[in-house]
Amino acid sequence: MAIDLNRPVAPDPYSVLPPLPKFLLTSDDIRDGEPLALPQTAEGGNVSPQLAWSGFPEATASFLLSCFDPDAPREGGMWHWMVADIPTAVTSITSGSARSMVRAVASRFFRAGPSTGIDESVDLPNGLGGPGYLGAAPPKGDRVHRYFFAVAALDVAHLELPHGRRTAPALVAATAIPHAIARAVLVGTFQR
Repeated sequence: MAIDLNRPVAPDPYSVLPPLPKFLLTSDDIRDGEPLALPQTAEGGNVSPQLAWSGFPEATASFLLSCFDPDAPREGGMWHWMVADIPTAVTSITSGSARSMVRAVASRFFRAGPSTGIDESVDLPNGLGGPGYLGAAPPKGDRVHRYFFAVAALDVAHLELPHGRRTAPALVAATAIPHAIARAVLVGTFQR
């Protein structure tokens, strides 16, 4: 399948949402606007990055963590990670929390631990339908892709998801919009 290099560049996905106050998202593994390291790619093992956040509003009741590639050559972009109901006592995750392929397959038969290592959190499907972090894997020869790692501060402790743990990532994001009170974003890039 040929990649259309003349397709329009997708906007920053958060620029089309209602504006929100910002807080700080940092990482030992990602530098804003710079290429992702090999471990954060599919070729490098789908290793989830270390992330830490601070400065969120006092009214925060939970966090929603996501990673989205708006440049994927498919309708609606590509969701690489989605974790809901992260408690407010948690303000960081370690690198390498992502599930291995064996654990991802096993999770179809029983509930494995969450990809963040936070028991109270809820892993939701990535764009390929599996749980956990899915490393960057743009088509070879395509333009540079952007990976928006975001943490949204929500005003509810638990999102009421229409299909529970099987809710599609785009629907999770839409469900969270009216509950988002602040957002932190860090953007990595990757090209093959």
